[in-house]
Amino acid sequence: MKRFWAVLAMLCMLAASAGALAADYDPVAEFGSDVLNVYNWGEYIDKQVLTDFEKEYKVRVNYSLFSSNEEMYTKLLSGASYDVLVPSDYMIERLIKENKLQPLDREVVNNLDNLAEGVRNLDYDPDNTYSVPYLWQTVGIVYDTTKIDPAEMEEQGWSAFLNPEYSGHVYMYDSERDAFMVALKALGYSANTDDPDELQAAFEWLREMDKAVHPSYVTDEVIDAMANGEKWMALVYSGDAAYILSENEDMGYLAPKEGTNISIDAMVIPANATNPKLANVFIRYILEYDASLRISEEVGYASANAQVLEELSGEDGAYAGNDAYVPRAGYDLDEHYIDIPESLRSQYSSMWIKVKLHE
Repeated sequence: MKRFWAVLAMLCMLAASAGALAADYDPVAEFGSDVLNVYNWGEYIDKQVLTDFEKEYKVRVNYSLFSSNEEMYTKLLSGASYDVLVPSDYMIERLIKENKLQPLDREVVNNLDNLAEGVRNLDYDPDNTYSVPYLWQTVGIVYDTTKIDPAEMEEQGWSAFLNPEYSGHVYMYDSERDAFMVALKALGYSANTDDPDELQAAFEWLREMDKAVHPSYVTDEVIDAMANGEKWMALVYSGDAAYILSENEDMGYLAPKEGTNISIDAMVIPANATNPKLANVFIRYILEYDASLRISEEVGYASANAQVLEELSGEDGAYAGNDAYVPRAGYDLDEHYIDIPESLRSQYSSMWIKVKLHE
């Protein structure tokens, strides 16, 4: 019994000592600053993760939002300084080519073994020199199974967007790159083509789509709208689809047989970051199980953490039986977007405006 009390006293002393150490901890001395500036997509975090990180490291996170990769890129070009960005794969490729990122500190970010198979060895950064995947997704179709038979939807694939029977009951996501991907894949072309004839054919396909189904062009409002059953079908990202399916049992999800885009959003550190030391710690923290679980469960996008991905899609997981949660992997017709030249980006933009103006 005496030995028990002696051990207990020692443990209490150690706990008190640890507490004193924590009380004396100085993040400015450790990192050079106690502020971390993060720039991420909207509706893409569990806020408790940020609160927990702030408490654990005694820092403040300034968390800003962007709505597109291009908006983030423009802000970065303007001279804005962030410590962590979460752009998509093709934008990361561009930032690497333009020397706008700094390498990760792999002695700090030492948990890359946590990554799921589907987000390993990616072409734009195969050794994770600059980036760590955050969440990933496909682009697909959410549809009301009480209005459109699943077998019919499977058979139609992307051509469902040309079916006049659905006129007035369709949402098209207002993203030129994704819209052109749909058209190009429906025509049997690569989503990354720069062939003028193929791009013209895709433009004509989208003009036909506009005339055939008279879609409503939307962005994030599609999520609640489809959860409420306001339309029969919509082009959506799979993470948003996972939420929609969890809210409305009548909804189904399809990644069409013609192939689709697989997109990875990843954490990177800009070259002009003011607190790269803390940025590396934050990236490691986000990839750990607890933070990854909270984030993926909250937003519905597939986790880059293999354990979390398996758990949430497993028998007792929050997304068990949800067809949209785990992205399709290893399908030959699926593609990652690559960075395209400014001239092609401008061409996409001008043609997409014409589609929406019914020209």
